[in-house]
Amino acid sequence: MTDPSAARKTDSMSATWEPTSLDAAQQAVAAVYGLGGAVRRLSSERDETFLFTRADGTPFVLKIANPAEDPAALVFQDGALLHLEAAAPAVPVPRLVPTLEGKPSETLSTAEGPRIMRLLTFLDGELQYRTPASEAQSRNVGRALAELGLGLEGYAGRAPEGKLMWDISHTLDLAAVVDHVAPERRPHVEAVLAEFDRSFPAIGALTRRQIIHNDFNPHNILLDPAEPTRVVGIIDFGDMVHAPLVNDLAVALSYHVATDNWAARIGAFLQGYQSARTLEEAEIELLPLLTRARLAMSIIIAEWRSARFPENSAYIMRNHATAWRGLQNTADLTAAGLKRLVPNLSEA
Repeated sequence: MTDPSAARKTDSMSATWEPTSLDAAQQAVAAVYGLGGAVRRLSSERDETFLFTRADGTPFVLKIANPAEDPAALVFQDGALLHLEAAAPAVPVPRLVPTLEGKPSETLSTAEGPRIMRLLTFLDGELQYRTPASEAQSRNVGRALAELGLGLEGYAGRAPEGKLMWDISHTLDLAAVVDHVAPERRPHVEAVLAEFDRSFPAIGALTRRQIIHNDFNPHNILLDPAEPTRVVGIIDFGDMVHAPLVNDLAVALSYHVATDNWAARIGAFLQGYQSARTLEEAEIELLPLLTRARLAMSIIIAEWRSARFPENSAYIMRNHATAWRGLQNTADLTAAGLKRLVPNLSEA
């Protein structure tokens, strides 16, 4: 197993850099895109993100990657957005704004080294986690994930070399840092790791694999404020990987299982997904475990990284309590249980 604390000591999750001043960001946009306006900093963990408002009031999202970010990763993300724009234009994702030279990005020279800057269209909506939850919402969000997956199905971009910490396929690597988990939670996450280890051959045998979003959560889904069941945006493609298709669904479900009515909500989510894309039997059998694996990953990574970066603990731990409750709720969830919630789940 790979120890994630040693594998990539300068990875984009751990690197530090000198923050870009608002004036410098504004000047960079003017120089590279020929646009005048104002910038405001937004919260972000792995890069610098700003709201850029053009002089005419049109908003955009400005991203300046940290110096440890692999340029190939950003090329991979840009390729996915360009692919979706051409192959699935109805899927509501940001569009890249070309530079004055017609490029999707620009590399800035800084004291820390090269940093890649990109400007994207702004999707006007309310983040899902700020809206009232409902089964209708879950159903529509589930369908949106299926449609996103269909749009990415033909994307042939090459994911960067190396392992992504948040890839469910590499859950077992986190055994190296599980000792950072508090004693009252450690037996539960260790049980998931053991279950994943036993099921590893079956996971490896899954046949449907493609580029997946891999971070389809309520912080990355935008809804219409006037109609908070309607999806109007999907953002943050920074965790994409080539992996089993069902992993994308497991990630999404992991954020639906921490409420009192979690069974009804994941049933509605799966109904929505099923309305656009049918699951295979092997995927259904493994979906409960893969969902638990994502929850266990969230707990392990949050507690490990919070100890390493206490100054950013509030941001790192923002989903921890939800993941812990979700893991408790789904400890006994099985494929048969999913089929009781969605009787036609395995029908073609």
